Amino acid sequence: MTDELRIDPAAVADELGAFIRQAIEDFRRDGAIVGLSGGIDSAVTVALAVRALGPQRVLGLILPERDSAPKSRRLARHHARQLGIRCRAVGLSKLLLLMGVYRQVPLWLLPTRRLQARMIHRFYARYTETFGEGETPFSAVMVGTRGLSGPWLNEAVAYHRVKVRLRTVLLYYHAELHNLLMLGTCNKTELSVGFFVKHGDAAADAAPLAHLYKTQVRALAAYLGVPEEIIARPPSPDLLPGLTDEEAIGLDYGTLDRVLWRLERGMDIEAIAIELGLTPERVHYVQRLTRRAAYLHCSPRAAPDARSSI
Repeated sequence: MTDELRIDPAAVADELGAFIRQAIEDFRRDGAIVGLSGGIDSAVTVALAVRALGPQRVLGLILPERDSAPKSRRLARHHARQLGIRCRAVGLSKLLLLMGVYRQVPLWLLPTRRLQARMIHRFYARYTETFGEGETPFSAVMVGTRGLSGPWLNEAVAYHRVKVRLRTVLLYYHAELHNLLMLGTCNKTELSVGFFVKHGDAAADAAPLAHLYKTQVRALAAYLGVPEEIIARPPSPDLLPGLTDEEAIGLDYGTLDRVLWRLERGMDIEAIAIELGLTPERVHYVQRLTRRAAYLHCSPRAAPDARSSI
């Protein structure tokens, strides 16, 4: 970890434990619920909850569906057992089938996950070429698809976002059923560049990781004893076979965090590029992501009150 992103994991863990306990009191809840994905962010969040509240007051919810990697459920269950928490798995496939979601992107025509992943990579690479320099499919569709064209474009956007929102609906259902605080798992990097779904995975009662870059979450994971298999696993939203966070964003998290840290402090684009050995275009791309992400954080646009002009 570079010096500018270095944290004291013990101090951060203590602060976040106090944060979670205070949120439990403020929201008058009996415990906390965390959606377990088999990834590092949810693993760190649930480990913090256990430190803060004890395992008996934490519920882990695993929400797999047809496109989820089997390894995700295995890692999530293993970590839940290690922590000693209650854990439930609620499959989403039947609900998504009833909604007609799987018909939108016909991955089911391919018999294996390897072939499905190959198709996804080919699809993503084709759109990256179509959008040209300075854009990725992820960045291009962040604020809508008007002016863009191509097969399955809107269908692919709807296909993955509805899964995230459905996970959130079920997490809140179980949270309210058991009077639990819903802990979000988004980190600062994801929130900064818009790598989340509005009204989806960013929705929560409390967000312990919202001020930590991905690099810092990894350091915290090591301190908290998160299994190495989870820490070393390439981060992925686990919504489309084979597609990782870094492939979708177009930058590795280590580089992305260093750029974001400098942009946040108002450094010049050219200076950042020289210091990090990047092209100015790559830095401009990250800056563009942060500007577009602002839309995702906005409250619904309210119509002006006509009476105010009378």
